[in-house]
Amino acid sequence: MILMTRVDCRLLHGQTAVSWTSGLGADCILIANDAVVTDELRKTTMKLAKPAGTKLVIKNMEDSITALKSGVTDKYRLFIVVESIEDAAKLALAVPEVDKVNLGLVKAKEGTRNISKSVNVLPEEEELIRKMADARVEVEIRQVPNDKKINAVQAL
Repeated sequence: MILMTRVDCRLLHGQTAVSWTSGLGADCILIANDAVVTDELRKTTMKLAKPAGTKLVIKNMEDSITALKSGVTDKYRLFIVVESIEDAAKLALAVPEVDKVNLGLVKAKEGTRNISKSVNVLPEEEELIRKMADARVEVEIRQVPNDKKINAVQAL
């Protein structure tokens, strides 16, 4: 069962590993990211950050979609973490069970617009948020589970 997909440019770190994993009751974290799969240092860092008793799986985007569609992840209470809105949209639009996307930390860069304390979006990312919402994906903004949910489409 997919509990939530979180967009966080840092991927797995203390806040995600502890607050979100325990807040959701997840027993498995899937890092869906093309770059981390081949970066041994980042993979090691993620393994150190994962909570004890929680399974950690790191896959590229294509393999993540294949695994999610195959049903092999159904036995887990799965928390998915991606690095970008683009990656979240790829998953959400390819896998109907990805129906909740949390925007946690999306850093400012040239051309972005700030829509919350920690989320900055490019025009094309705004389109992806709308596209996910149109596909009945709940897109929300929260840094930690206890924060009040902000509807991302309304924040645009």
